[in-house]
Amino acid sequence: MSDNYKKSGVDLNKGYEIVDSIKKIVSEKFNSKYSNNIGSFGCAYDLSSLNYQKPVLVSGTDGVGTKLLLAIEANNHKTIGIDLVAMCVNDILTLGAKPLYFLDYIAVEKINVDTIRDIITGIVEGCLQSDCSLLGGETAEMKDMYIKNHYDLAGFITGAVEKDQLIDYKNVKEDDVIIAINSSGIHSNGYSLVRKIFFKDNNFSFDHKFEELDCDLITELLKPTKIYVDVISSLIEKNYAISAMANITGGGLIENIPRVIPNGLCANIDTKKINVLNIFKVMQNLAKIKNDEMFNVFNMGVGFVVIVNKNNAQEVLDFINNFKDYNANIIGSVISNKETKIKLNHD
Repeated sequence: MSDNYKKSGVDLNKGYEIVDSIKKIVSEKFNSKYSNNIGSFGCAYDLSSLNYQKPVLVSGTDGVGTKLLLAIEANNHKTIGIDLVAMCVNDILTLGAKPLYFLDYIAVEKINVDTIRDIITGIVEGCLQSDCSLLGGETAEMKDMYIKNHYDLAGFITGAVEKDQLIDYKNVKEDDVIIAINSSGIHSNGYSLVRKIFFKDNNFSFDHKFEELDCDLITELLKPTKIYVDVISSLIEKNYAISAMANITGGGLIENIPRVIPNGLCANIDTKKINVLNIFKVMQNLAKIKNDEMFNVFNMGVGFVVIVNKNNAQEVLDFINNFKDYNANIIGSVISNKETKIKLNHD
C-alpha cells in the first residue's frame, strides 16, 4: 500500500486489520438484537423498533483518565474498555435513560493489534453489560502525538427515555432517603492521586500484597468500574418513586450528590453507614489524608446513589440487595439547609 505513509509512522494495513478484527469480535459477541455499523462512514440506529411514544435522547461522553497509564505500564488492557463504557453509561442512567448505542475513539502512538483487540473486547463486554449496541468507532494512529506505546480513549453513549419518565432532580424534597449502592473499587477517578500514593511516594511494585486486600496491588487498581444498568433499569420498571440519582465519579460524594440536590435542600450523610472499601483505607493510612478530602476525591465504596421517597425506601433497598453482586444501604436523608447542599457527618 502506501510505503511513504508507513515511513511517516502510519501503517494503513494495520488499520484495516483492526477494522476486520473489530467486526469479528462484534459479530461473535452480539446477536441480531444489537445494531452495528463497524467500518461505515456513519452509524445509524432505528429508534422506531423500541416503540417510544415521546422519546427524549440522552447522551454522554467521557474517558478513563490516568487509569490508562496503569493499564499501559502493566500491559494489561483487557478491562479498560469496560471502564470506558461504564463512565459514560452510568452518567445517563441518572436521568432514567436506557442505553441504546455506544461509540468509541481510540488514539494510539502506533497500532498494536493485540492491544486494540483487548481494548475492544472490554468495550464489547461493557456494552453487553449495559444491554446496548457497539455501533461504531474510530482508531487513529498518531506517532508524533503520543509517547511510545501510549494511547487514549474516549467514549460516547446515547440512550432514550419517555419524556414523562425523565428523572428530574427538582423532584427531590425534604425527608427523602439517600441510598448508596456499592462500588467495585476505585472505579476510574482519582488515579493521579492513586499513582502518587503507591508508586511515586512509596515505590510499591505492581505485585505488592497488602493484607487488607484480597489480590495484588495492580489487580486491585485495575478492577473495572461497576455498571449499574441491570439494577437501575429494573428499579425504574418497578415504578418506584425515584426523586433523583447520582453517579459517584470525579469529586466523590462531595461533588456529585449536590448536583442532584435543589437549592434550599441538603444531603445529610452519615459516613459511618458507608461500607468503605479496604483500598481506600489503605490509601488514607499511607498518605495520612483527612476524611473530607478522601470523600472529595474517591467514591469510598459508593458507586451510585438513589434518592427516594421515604415511604418506599425500605422496599427499594430490599429490591437492590436482592440483585446479584449488589449491596446497598441507607446513608442519609434530605434536609432543609440554605447554606450547603451536602453535609458529611464523620462522628
